[in-house]
Amino acid sequence: FFLLINHNFIMGYNRLATELDGTKTQLSILILILFLTLDSINPMKLLLITFPSLSILHIITTASFLIMYLFISQFRELLYYSVTVFFHSILSIFFSNISTVSLSNIPPGPCIFVGNHANQFVDGIMLMGTCPRTLSFLVAEKSWKRRIIGDLAWAMGAVPVRRPQDKAREGEGSVAVARAGGEPAGEGTVNVTLAGAEGQVKLGDKVRLCDDADVVVKVTRLEPELLGEMAAGQEGKLPREGRFEVLERVDQSQVYSKVLSKLSKGGSIGIFPEGGSHDRTDLLPLKVGVALIAYAALDVEGLNVPIVPVGLNYFNQGRFRGRAIVEYGSPIYIDEGTLKEYRAGGMRKRKACSDLLKTIEDGMRSVIVTAPNYQTLKHVHTVRRLWKRTGLGAKEKQDLNRRFAAGFKVMSEQGELPPDMKSLLADVKSYQAELDDLGIPDYQVPALYSSGDADTGDGVSYMKRKVVRSASMSLESEDAEDIIEDLRVPYRILHLAFTILIAAAPTILLNLPVGVLSSVYAEKKRKKALANSKVKIHGRDVLLSEQVMFCIVMVPMLWLTYLVLLVCFTSLTREAITLAFWGMPISAYAGIMMTESGMVDFKDLRPTLMKLRPSTRARLRAMPARRRKLVEDLKAVVGKYGPGLGGMYYDKEVDWAKVGKTPPESPKAKGQEGNKED
Repeated sequence: FFLLINHNFIMGYNRLATELDGTKTQLSILILILFLTLDSINPMKLLLITFPSLSILHIITTASFLIMYLFISQFRELLYYSVTVFFHSILSIFFSNISTVSLSNIPPGPCIFVGNHANQFVDGIMLMGTCPRTLSFLVAEKSWKRRIIGDLAWAMGAVPVRRPQDKAREGEGSVAVARAGGEPAGEGTVNVTLAGAEGQVKLGDKVRLCDDADVVVKVTRLEPELLGEMAAGQEGKLPREGRFEVLERVDQSQVYSKVLSKLSKGGSIGIFPEGGSHDRTDLLPLKVGVALIAYAALDVEGLNVPIVPVGLNYFNQGRFRGRAIVEYGSPIYIDEGTLKEYRAGGMRKRKACSDLLKTIEDGMRSVIVTAPNYQTLKHVHTVRRLWKRTGLGAKEKQDLNRRFAAGFKVMSEQGELPPDMKSLLADVKSYQAELDDLGIPDYQVPALYSSGDADTGDGVSYMKRKVVRSASMSLESEDAEDIIEDLRVPYRILHLAFTILIAAAPTILLNLPVGVLSSVYAEKKRKKALANSKVKIHGRDVLLSEQVMFCIVMVPMLWLTYLVLLVCFTSLTREAITLAFWGMPISAYAGIMMTESGMVDFKDLRPTLMKLRPSTRARLRAMPARRRKLVEDLKAVVGKYGPGLGGMYYDKEVDWAKVGKTPPESPKAKGQEGNKED
């Protein structure tokens, strides 16, 4: 048990360290235990023997005083360290694998880390768990006031921010907004025409149209005219009208002051500039705050703080034991020549911030894989697996995913797709639909019928493998791989039965009650968040965060409940009860690991069991050949059209920040079932 918990703790906390560092830490702990166990080499025992005038009380008093002094003098640092260790343990429980890419892009000194916001509170935990810097986050005041979340944010030295949308109120009457066509929402001079809404909107406020969440404009001029009338000289501007909400102007001077103070002292800031979490497959329009902070640091403190984009890429978003890739992009610096534009104020300042925001947006897109919708993103991952299934690290997988996603976007923008590409796309969709219907992953397809038409995806034909096997094994009637696969089946069954036996008690007693309740709780929160949001599609970004928050509270309460039951209703000794209580977290974690191992066995057995059903046997037999044909067609299409994409096809390293961006989905899709399914 000690080795298990020690190994997982070290691997969790030293996720960013080398294997040697992890080994050193484990050796240090084991040597310390050895010293404390044997009286003959225990330093404290030897000290007491050497100096008889000393007593245990002297040592305890001195050590307690020093511990108290260190705790008081380094309170914030120790608190941050403790919370970070706690977050690492959460990540190791809720995620099966977290890969970190391009940490070398983080420059020395203060930094501003900007990440996409795809998983609510988990995003902050993920960034803290992978970033080697001490971070202070900007946290919405709404979240700051929530128990647990707000407490943890305070412990991490976060800065609360009052967002205008958190205090939005629906206006009376109606409003029409005219803004310059082609400019981002919230930029440029706008005219707000009010009808029956006089006195509700003030200069500096923001207006958000209820029927179009993408239109949020700052009020710079009021026109109390008839609804729909355009002021003189407004030709070419885009009118929007309808019900509206008023977002009052919020003074953020104190927030900027706190942030600049942290940066000037060498600290780093974490920001999610989209303003709120969502479950879309592209970025929402960024808020201008991060640009204002960066320019203020340069103007006031003389610091050209690097802005580091961070891509939080989740697989099986919202599911327990999912995977994640955290990618750090190249740092972005302000062109110091634009500082005079910022200082000039007005439209010149607005343009300087808008240009910087555009650069940040491109940098953020360079570390995520964007697509028009979830279904397209899923097909991108399928194509990447067909292209090369094995032998890729996290960085190479992300790069290939981006190449296919960006290449498809470029080809789509050039007009109608060529017939062979359309046919390939339809075949990929059909293949993925068949995988989903059968309930098997792509990696299992080549092994379904190894003596049939299976293909490894590595360019080695079946006939070539057959000749090699026949020559080396001299098997004429049966294929050796079939025999090996048949031998694996009973092993998997026995291993599955063993894991179920081992995991049954901790899973049923410690994990299952909280797991079921957390799923129900998270689903209710998801529905509530979806109903209150204008940008979420399904609300998947809420699920995992709410499960984590629920478990943080309920898991210790469950352990304490069992402790009370053991004390009150059993005759166990105090030592046995203490051992049982401290064994609960170890048993719960072991139960999670064993259950996951059992699920892997079950997934591996599923195709074998499905072969017993005549209705699915033929479909499974056809899959390897179908996959091989898809691989051949994919290589042919890429070889035909890839060279036309230039560097995206030829270059080993692509500067993704310079590749054209994909526009985000229209928030109107929220109310359209067809788009929501995508």
